[in-house]
Amino acid sequence: MLRKTNWIIALLAAIAVVPAISWAQTAPKKTNSRKIVVERPDLEEIRRVTLDPQGKYYFPKLMAKYEVNDTTMTPDEFRHLYLGYMFQEDYDPYRVSPYSGRTDELRSKPTHTREEIDTITKYAQLALQDNPFDLRQMSFLVHVLKERRKDMRAKIWEYRLEHLLGAIKSTGSGEDLENAWYVIYPVHEYDMVQLLGYEATDASFIDPGYDYLTVRPDETDKRKRDKSAKGFYFNVQIPQQQYELKHPEDDATEYETDVNVADS
Repeated sequence: MLRKTNWIIALLAAIAVVPAISWAQTAPKKTNSRKIVVERPDLEEIRRVTLDPQGKYYFPKLMAKYEVNDTTMTPDEFRHLYLGYMFQEDYDPYRVSPYSGRTDELRSKPTHTREEIDTITKYAQLALQDNPFDLRQMSFLVHVLKERRKDMRAKIWEYRLEHLLGAIKSTGSGEDLENAWYVIYPVHEYDMVQLLGYEATDASFIDPGYDYLTVRPDETDKRKRDKSAKGFYFNVQIPQQQYELKHPEDDATEYETDVNVADS
């Protein structure tokens, strides 16, 4: 089906462009109050509470705390913020900022001039204004801010990146369909496998709404990890549904294609 084909094309394209997320430097401190609890999310309940203006998980309230870098935000609030975004009006799983690719050539360089750092910082921030959960841009921004010795600003973005990845990690183990990780964007699947010391080599779609990434150990990752997994599962049922709701033209194109094939 066309929409599934588009989904897989996006996943395969991401293999070549997603940089490593620097989790080793951002790993959360092991305190009971900040412990990540792994539990399969009740998406209907998350939808309800993040759309309830009277509730503590109301999405605009969580986003306001996030934007002012409120360090009292709990892992559970980050989980509701991340997953709750799928039910907001401006959410689109294929959303790509016009600024996201403006500095690709510069970012591939091992070191940068001050002018290059300022350029990368500018466009990363613009991209994040357009898409607040772009984990790649956060990773780029952390890197160049550290290079520029803007350590405090780097720590702010590092904190956000750490907790958003933690929100994904809290949804399962990725080992099978029952324990698939939930992501709001397909590209976040690659951030997760890189976090574990792997690189993705292939992607496939499984009905009714799962992605499976085949992986191999990343030989450049020197962290001590158990790298015996062959692949990981991701639940993308809500992103699929939202995409179909917001891009009905794909369904129409698919129908026309099927009719033309049947008539030929």
